[in-house]
Amino acid sequence: MRGVNRRTALVGMTAVLVGQASGQASKDAYPSREVRIICSVPAGGGVDLSARIVAGHLQELWGKSFVVENRTGGASNIAGDAVAHAEPDGYTLLATPPNVITANAVLFKHLTYDPASLESVAIMAMGPNVLAVRNGLPIKNVAELIAYAKANPNKLSYASQGIGSTSHLTMELFKSRTGTELVHVPYRGAEPAVTDLAGGHVDVMFCDLGTLMPLYRSGNISIIAVATQTRVALLPGIPTVDDNGVKGFTSATFYSLMAPPKTPAAIRNKLNGAIVAAMQEPETQAKLRAIFVDPNTLDTAAMGKFIEEQAELWGRVIRSTGISIDQ
Repeated sequence: MRGVNRRTALVGMTAVLVGQASGQASKDAYPSREVRIICSVPAGGGVDLSARIVAGHLQELWGKSFVVENRTGGASNIAGDAVAHAEPDGYTLLATPPNVITANAVLFKHLTYDPASLESVAIMAMGPNVLAVRNGLPIKNVAELIAYAKANPNKLSYASQGIGSTSHLTMELFKSRTGTELVHVPYRGAEPAVTDLAGGHVDVMFCDLGTLMPLYRSGNISIIAVATQTRVALLPGIPTVDDNGVKGFTSATFYSLMAPPKTPAAIRNKLNGAIVAAMQEPETQAKLRAIFVDPNTLDTAAMGKFIEEQAELWGRVIRSTGISIDQ
């Protein structure tokens, strides 16, 4: 028996060493051919632009093609499903806004993939969500918004990029934290939503800074608060929601790069290291500032934990409000 146990232990140890060697070899060889980054949203937005910045850097670094392919629809689930069922070899990646990995598992009753099984690669960029109001609305800050909404329940309307979007869930979190009632007006994407906000057809909206900044600079809307815990350098005079008494309130938009389930950690870590290093370069940071987002330095483990925390937060909001999307 002792001989059998010893042989079993040696076989097990050999398997571990072979696996480690194989993982190291795959990391060292990667990438050996074209890598596809499937972007879950249309071209031109923050996710797409961040993915193209990352793809350009990795292509220059490693001399292999990194191609961004926009595959939209189904609240980003079409792209999410494609990557979830791709080979776990690092040659198919997903560029996505938060909803795929933080909300869709709760929003949709019949998904064809498990968003939680997607593997963390890198957060390409992150930007604050901000609270904006239409011109002409007699509201200059969060305290006035809360007071007005409480005095006039369901008289104010708020726009979102669609049911279950970050802008929708952020306002639902705000309503629950402040005891206010506003009427939801969902749109198909950010552009029509902010167009109607600027046109005065809806009253307020939470949205990412990059989408709202051009309208703010042109004087077509007012931004009254930042939804992150720290103020934004571009908006030095605008307080946070937390500053206005809604303590601990935070909502940010982040653009993630994910891999299929069971993609080796060695490959994901190699990608993460290259992306994080690229984000520290002045040229890359200038490109990110141009779309009003910031670089991020989380490694794959810390990113995974961050996503779990975000999924827990927004999952609670979805369950408590009964938001659901039937497929």
